[in-house]
Amino acid sequence: MQDLDVLVIGGGIGGLTTAVALLRDGHRVRVLDQARELRPIGAGISLWSNGVKVLDALGLGAGIAAVGGSMERLCYRDLHGTTLCDFSLQPLVDRVGERPYPVRRADLQALLLGNIGDRLTMGQRCTSVEEVDGRVVVHTEAGERHEADLAVVADGTHSKLRSYVVGRTVEREYVGYHNYNGVVPDSAALGDPRSWTVHVGEGKRVSTMPVRDGQYFFFDVPTPDAVPDGTDPQGALRKHFAGWDERVQALIEAIDPPGVATLAIHSHAPIDTYARGNVVLLGDSAHTTAPDLGQGGCLAMEDALVLANYLTTTSVSIADALQRYSAERAPRAARIIERALKRSRLSHAHDPAATEAWYQELAQEDGSSIIGGIAASIETGPCR
Repeated sequence: MQDLDVLVIGGGIGGLTTAVALLRDGHRVRVLDQARELRPIGAGISLWSNGVKVLDALGLGAGIAAVGGSMERLCYRDLHGTTLCDFSLQPLVDRVGERPYPVRRADLQALLLGNIGDRLTMGQRCTSVEEVDGRVVVHTEAGERHEADLAVVADGTHSKLRSYVVGRTVEREYVGYHNYNGVVPDSAALGDPRSWTVHVGEGKRVSTMPVRDGQYFFFDVPTPDAVPDGTDPQGALRKHFAGWDERVQALIEAIDPPGVATLAIHSHAPIDTYARGNVVLLGDSAHTTAPDLGQGGCLAMEDALVLANYLTTTSVSIADALQRYSAERAPRAARIIERALKRSRLSHAHDPAATEAWYQELAQEDGSSIIGGIAASIETGPCR
């Protein structure tokens, strides 16, 4: 199918990647986003090799290499700073055929925006969708009406349109921890600036990894309260990480409090279908996942490429292409959601004995097991 009129609802990573992929294939694309100004949610993203491969396929490989961080090693330490394991990520690159590139979200957003021209319209809060006489009609809060051959719903974890496709409300579930993230200078890196360095202990994590001109950091803090208080992130981190290694203390003092994003981490149970008629879910609207595997953004980018390919290679109907996309993507995302939730529970001491055993395993790790786990997420994607 060619020359389709497509509405993409949402200008996040998934929506913008979809627009790039569909424009590549000759479709007419409009992207609608509810925000008045497009700002990335969170400071950085762990863009693993499967996400990079999607960008390669879209002709953006050189662009991501130019703005992504050069991450060469992975190092785990305990809360006191004792090294548990430290190994090269080159075996991962050799195995899967592409590098990971941690990246500032703003840089990834700019790369994608630079390839869709003037096709993004802001201030469009889409509230409902319906199909009328073979056309998809999207309604906005302001009373506007947009028509297209198909609508790609990429409006995120708080999707307003998910229930139309699924036929029910999908409840998000708090997974038990808050995440604080931002960017600091290389001088505040927990280890070598070219390394992903992680300190673990007490069910908490703190990490730095390289991005363009700095280090993307995150702190994970288990807490029963699902509503984060972001009024004083630096003060909260001083309290939560009191007594930790001096490098962790230095990182806390180096952060710029107004630039810290504070998030309560949620997931939702896998859903069975992503398509209804000529309306399809993509990205977090389809599969909100805990970030513990670093695969949320990568899954959304995979969605975009797979959707575009089915629209190109399936000539029966748009609805048929969307069902084929759904049949491929829903099981893939379900496995990642379940693995990420399992990893989240292990990392954040849902079972303290199991978490302590994991710390002991890290002290015996030569890298092969961790690389195998990362590769398992990459090798089961669409770009092998």
